[in-house]
Formats: sequence, C-alpha cells, structure tokens
Amino acid sequence: MTQDGRKIREKIRALLARKDYRPLDKTDMAHKLGLTGGERVTLRKILRELERSGEIARIRKNRYVLPAEADLVTGKLSIHQAGYGFLTTETPGEPDIFIAAENTGTAMHGDRVVARITPDEAYARAKDRRGRRESRVIRILERARATIVGTLQDSRNFYYVVPDDPRLVHNVYVQLPTRANLPKAPGRGDKVVVRLEPWESRHVNPEGEIIELLGPASAPGVDMLSIIRKYDLPTEFPPAVVDEANRIPETVNVRMLDGREDLREKFIVTIDPDDARDFDDAIQVDKTDNQGWRLGVHIADVSAYVSPDSALDREARRRGNSVYLPDRVIPMLPERLSNGVCSLKPGVDRLTHSVFIQFDKRGYAKSVRFAKTVIRSAHRLTYKQAYSILQSAPRERLSEHLHVAWALASLLRRRRFEHGSLDLDFPEVKVHVDANGERLKLERVENDESHQLIEECMLAANETVAHELKKRAIPTIYRVHENPDPEKLAEYREFALSFNYKVGDLTHRAELQRLLASIRGKPEEQALKIALLKSLKRARYFPQPLGHYGLAKNNYAHFTSPIRRYADLVVHRALAERDEKRRSRTDMSQIASMAEHISTTERVAAEAEIEAVRMKKLEFFQRQLDERNPQVFRAAIIDVRNYGMVVELPDVLMTGLIHVSSLTDDFYVFEPVQRRLIGRRFRRRFAIGDELRVFVARVDRFKRQIDFALADQQKKRARAR
Repeated sequence: MTQDGRKIREKIRALLARKDYRPLDKTDMAHKLGLTGGERVTLRKILRELERSGEIARIRKNRYVLPAEADLVTGKLSIHQAGYGFLTTETPGEPDIFIAAENTGTAMHGDRVVARITPDEAYARAKDRRGRRESRVIRILERARATIVGTLQDSRNFYYVVPDDPRLVHNVYVQLPTRANLPKAPGRGDKVVVRLEPWESRHVNPEGEIIELLGPASAPGVDMLSIIRKYDLPTEFPPAVVDEANRIPETVNVRMLDGREDLREKFIVTIDPDDARDFDDAIQVDKTDNQGWRLGVHIADVSAYVSPDSALDREARRRGNSVYLPDRVIPMLPERLSNGVCSLKPGVDRLTHSVFIQFDKRGYAKSVRFAKTVIRSAHRLTYKQAYSILQSAPRERLSEHLHVAWALASLLRRRRFEHGSLDLDFPEVKVHVDANGERLKLERVENDESHQLIEECMLAANETVAHELKKRAIPTIYRVHENPDPEKLAEYREFALSFNYKVGDLTHRAELQRLLASIRGKPEEQALKIALLKSLKRARYFPQPLGHYGLAKNNYAHFTSPIRRYADLVVHRALAERDEKRRSRTDMSQIASMAEHISTTERVAAEAEIEAVRMKKLEFFQRQLDERNPQVFRAAIIDVRNYGMVVELPDVLMTGLIHVSSLTDDFYVFEPVQRRLIGRRFRRRFAIGDELRVFVARVDRFKRQIDFALADQQKKRARAR
C-alpha cells in the first residue's frame, strides 16, 4: 500500500472512532475527509478492504460504522442440519453466538458474515437454552463455497439438487444442462456438481448450474469422487510441477553426498502401517555405556529436492498436506518424490535430516545434535510385525533393536504422562476397499506398543527441534494447542457428571488426567473422549511457540513428516538455516500467513477423511441390509433418552440408535434421573454402560445415521414365526 493509502486508512479509522461521528456513506465520507478525485478511488478500495477484514461494517443505505458501535460482529457461520446456526466470532475468547434459523438470511454453512447482536433490552428473552446471546445475519462478506455437490432429483415442474452436506439446508433449483455443456445428460439419482448463482432472497430457494456429472450415486467410486469435489481437493498436478518432478533423479548420486554424514552402515529401521507407500521417518536406538540411550530420528530430506518458490514448492504449499481417503491418497508431492526418491525404502540410499538425542537412564535428554545425513534402511516393518516382535523375547539383531527402542519409548511415555500429558489416543477403524472400490472390510487398529514406540520417538524429535529453533530465534511454524476455555471445561464437567463419575475442577490438569484414567476401558470412554476434544481448542500452526496443552509441552513443532505436511518442510528449512548459519529470507508476516493457510488445509483434509470413512461405514451396513444377512455386533449403551438408546459398536467405532419402538418384548418407560429404560411388565433394564448384541436395522445415508436393533429380540421373533 502506498503512503497516501496508509494515510487515508488512518483518517477513516480516526473518523469512525470519533464520539460525534454519524454513519456516512462513501460519498459523504470523501467530502468529510476532503479527498480529491484520485483519493476517492483509493477510499472506495480501502473501505472494501476494511469491510472484508471486519474492521468496519456497512449498514443500511451503505453507510459505514465501527462494528461494536452498532452491535455488529464478524465471524464464521456454522449451520446445524436443523437450520439454526452459531457464529464463531473473530475476536479471541468471545463465546459463540446463537442464530435462529429464521435469522440466518441467505447465509450458508461456513460463510463469513456480519451479524447484529440482539439489543440489550431484549437480551433476557433472546438467549438460547445455553445462555448465549442471539443475533441475526445482516451481510455476507465471503461465501464459503462457489459450488456444491449433491444428488439430482425432480418433481413435476422442476429439477433440484439435494446437497450432500446436511448443513446446507436448502435444495438448489437447477435446469438440466444441454449436451453441449456436458458429455452426458444427468438424470434422477445422479451425483452432480453445481455452481451456485447469487442468492438474494431467503423466500426462494437458491439456484445453480450443473457443471459436472459424477455418475449414479450408487456407482463404485462416485462416493469418494463426491467428497473430492465437495472439499475441492486437487486430483492432478499442474504440468510444470510434473515436469519439475520428472527432472529429479530417482537415485542418490555421489555428488549429493557432499557434506552429509554417512549412516548407511548403521542399523536403521522404519515402522509404518501395512498399506503405507511413503516412508518418511526411520529410527535407530542404541544403549550407551552409562545405561542410557542414543536415539537417532532420521527424516526424509524433502528440502534437498524441493527448492523454495519452485513449481513443486508452490503446489505443495497450496495443497498444505496429503489427504488419505479409503480408496486413494491425494499426495502433497508427486509420486516420483512421495513414493520414490524421498521415501525411506529398505536397502536403498536416501537423503535424510537427522536428530540425535542422548538420554540418561531416567529418560532425560542430556545432549542433542542435528545433521544432514544419508541412510540405508535395514528393514521395513509394519506395525503388526513390530508388535509381534515386541511380544516375544529378543532373539536376533532386529528384535534386540526393537526391544531396546521400546525400553526407551516406554520410559519417555511414562515420563510424559507424569508431566501432565493427556491420554487422548483413540483406536481407529481402517476401511479396506478393493481396486474397484466395492468390497469393504472394516479393521479396528489399536494404539499398541508398536505405534507408541514410533510416537514417542517422533515426539522427542519434534520437541527438540522446536526448542532449538526457539533458542536460535529462527522464524518457523510451530504446532500449538492453547489452553482451553474454563467455561468449555465446566460444560464438559456437567456432561461427565451425567455418567455418574466423580469429577473435580477440570481446569487442574491432574483432575483431567484422573478422569481420563477412570474412564479407560469403559463403554462410554469413546463418547467422553470425543466430548472432551470438542471442549478443547483445536491444535493449529502458528509463528510463535505458544505451547501444546494436550502434550504438556512448552515447545513443539512438526518435523517428522515432510512428505505429507508442508509445515514440516518449513521447519526443515529453518533447521538448515541454523546448521548453515544463513539468514532467514522469510519474514514473520509470510510465516503467519503460511501457518494460517496450512491450518485451514489441515482442517479440510481432516473433515474429508472423517466423512469418507463414515460414508464407507454406512455403505458397509447398507450392504448387510441389502443382502438380508446382517452381522451381529457387540455394542455398549453410551446414552439413554426417552426415545431410545444411543449405542456404540467398539469393533467398528460406529454410533447409532436403538429406538424404543424396536423393543417389542415389553413396554418401556424412561426414568430420567437414572437415565434408563425399564420394562413395565418384565422389569428389564437398559442403562448406560450395559453391553448388548445388535444388528443393523436402518441406514440413512443422507443424515449419516444408523438404527440398530437387539439381536436377542430378533431371535424371539424368528422363534415366534
């Protein structure tokens, strides 16, 4: 911005902050500020920028005010599928604001909006059931999306698209495109991509234009393609990126080894999931003479191949991270790098960036060293193989190596929890599909010793690198997890109390750790952990080391996965500046902007991955219904309501409802105090924590919901027939 532009911006701020200011439009404001013709053009541009940033607000008759003066607030709108919403303000520490369905206007889920808070005199009657202030949307600053993905339907007079996202509560009217626009005309039940047209009035539905036909909703692969389009995930690399990647040699030549420490004779191994194709971390743990350990963490040196501001770098930064869907990976880097020259495959030379940490026998780090290295991995282990080795006595070099590594990792893990780290690990369900995306298998994956071994080594490296960069004052991106809001923890405490746990003040970390320990292995563990995560702030990337609440670490950064996370590549380059004593060419504003961008891409990737897995789980149960051969699962009751029981299936980590109407052996009455259902005739009881056997009864793939039924009642009905 020019010097004149900065002066006009300051004049605008000063004018709007005056006590005697009365709202002015841009013409009156230009006159009031005494601006000339050229300056008036600059004024209009600055007004638009200030409005977009939320620093000023435009009210009726296009007049401008400071938001606080007019009870206005700017933020991101989150819509519930029932129609109402919440506004997350852009002011740190401010609580969410409730917006009734009739007050959302033409705003959609995810839009950045300006809302007017209900006047103080109406405050008492305008609070929602949780005591939050209400507001109504008065202006949309930025649309969250230009397109939506949905299913084409028709009525007698028109076609419309039902959005896949239930938080987009309005159907979109469309006209069928001609063959000139699409190779094939879409039909009822097809998945399509719709470009939204400007939506001005809430009294009519939004309209749009079909721009892509994905295929029949039930066709293999269309579900994942729908998610790719919904989240605008890139499926192809630009030609310039592919060309640059193809020029990179597939092997490490002698010239590349200059200045690198040669570790090719060291016993270094990788441990990854069964189906992993890119291996970006390897470990080496040795016992030392003083009964301590020497840990070497060796990370793929992506920075050796991806230069700052190259075509590869710009595309990796734009993507921010890789995305892992059940049937494919959408990589941050082309396969030539991600599965090729950067992947630490066994028996081949690979360039790495290494962290060496000396631990004493109590698990305290005594010294640390960083180096550019070359390694040759001795073994590629899966987690299952590593776990099997750890369950047996050491017999040869590989098993001895793993047992030594686990001795260190288990000590580090114990010390981490002693220092306040929270046990928020979850088992996960891996979705396996065949090459056509059809045959489905769900596999529960536990966070066992093999996973914990790698986790502790990576945590140690990440913390060590963050501490070093902070000490050297080298600009970089940190992984931060700020302290939770006490109000959120208080709400969570009430939720935990409803499960009859004794819960103290959760703002004390020790009390939160005690609660997590007490729910371990209980049927409601998953539900309580998920609720706790929702009460905590979300981890993100930031240019300052604000600490990591969940891990109880003051300094933390992501260093160990540069193949799949751009943040790690940034940290690698920062560490190289420290090693090479070069001055940083990246200023803090660039770092901050980059951190915000990759925090966003990470959230998008996480949402896409979660939705894809849930969609495949729903498909798994729908197929059981279609084949009329439902599998019986063990389930645990995690909540009881007057309309039925919420159950979780621990083997597939799926939550669903057993509706009270499906309990046909008796008439059941809800007891709200004990939160249980009791049969009036036979006195059978259903309460939180009870274990059941269930099968799928109904699947609603649009609402992403499943109903289950009791297996014992199925048997009774079969005998009766």
